[in-house]
Amino acid sequence: MSGLRYGWTTGACATAATTAAYTALLSGEFPDPVEITLPKDKHPSFALAREALGDGWAMAAIVKDAGDDPDVTHGALIASTVRPGAPASGVTFLAGPGVGTVTKPGLPLPVGEPAINPVPRRLMTGHIAEVAARHGGTGDVVVEISVEGGAELALKTWNPRLGILGGLSILGTTGVVVPYSCSAWIDSIRRGIDVARAAGHPHVAGCTGSTSEQVASTLYGLPDDALLDMGDFAGAVLKYLRRHPIPRLTIVGGIGKLSKLADGHLDLHSGRSQVNLTLLATLAAEAGAPPDLIPQIKSANTALHALRLCQAATIPLGDLVATHAQNTARTVLTGAPVSVDVIVIDRAGTIVGRSSAIGQ
Repeated sequence: MSGLRYGWTTGACATAATTAAYTALLSGEFPDPVEITLPKDKHPSFALAREALGDGWAMAAIVKDAGDDPDVTHGALIASTVRPGAPASGVTFLAGPGVGTVTKPGLPLPVGEPAINPVPRRLMTGHIAEVAARHGGTGDVVVEISVEGGAELALKTWNPRLGILGGLSILGTTGVVVPYSCSAWIDSIRRGIDVARAAGHPHVAGCTGSTSEQVASTLYGLPDDALLDMGDFAGAVLKYLRRHPIPRLTIVGGIGKLSKLADGHLDLHSGRSQVNLTLLATLAAEAGAPPDLIPQIKSANTALHALRLCQAATIPLGDLVATHAQNTARTVLTGAPVSVDVIVIDRAGTIVGRSSAIGQ
């Protein structure tokens, strides 16, 4: 993905807005553009989209630029309103309109706190101290972060399932959005596992999409916060569970993606792994497929096409794929007290394959 333009996280934008607002609160002037310092010695500048200064408060807002990453928050207006706090109170964070509040345990913030993650909090607190030193302030402030339209945008994210209600989270560990790194999705997977563990769920399902989720929910009666929307990131689920185990994992997905897992791939995206039709033909042959079926499988259009060919010949290709995908998952989970089983579905959500005994 070389040549793609990097962007800035919601945490970086909130830090820049807070820095500008606090500077104006102390000096009467908004720095525009406002420069901040991020980890790894980055010093980006942000233009202010809005600013306002009143009696005992200042507000600055910045439009988030996610670069060339397909980020749901690209173009969102992130605002910070800063007011003086009580003496020796330090920095207090509030969730303004469009920023969520934590309602479930297991996240890196206590229940009841604004969904402003620890690293953005540290960034803002550090910049507030610098502004206070520069302009003679105390650093005791109340910072209210808001995101215009954030409540609606949050419905397109994991937040409702994670128990973050009312809006978006203010995120970012480096302040930089790397195009197509999908770091936010992987972070959401990890937080989903954290929430499931905190809730005491003994069984979670890693699902490749909404149809897979429906199958897992119907089959096992799993609650929403036990359903992990893993998308293409099977590896992210397995590696995090290896370090933070839950007793049982069920992986549910279509024949195409799970054929890749069966082939040892942990990233199931079409741009980063391909279905190995030769492997599917080999599995079918080992299961007793007639010789004339093997070349048909190797030249099939898709994994689903190969499955249909095998179904017509009563060869349980779906079960074979599920079992080999289970073996891949077990390899990644080696040493962790996590049992894993795999369910393969077609596009209609019909189960077309299941792994053998759950086991480890």
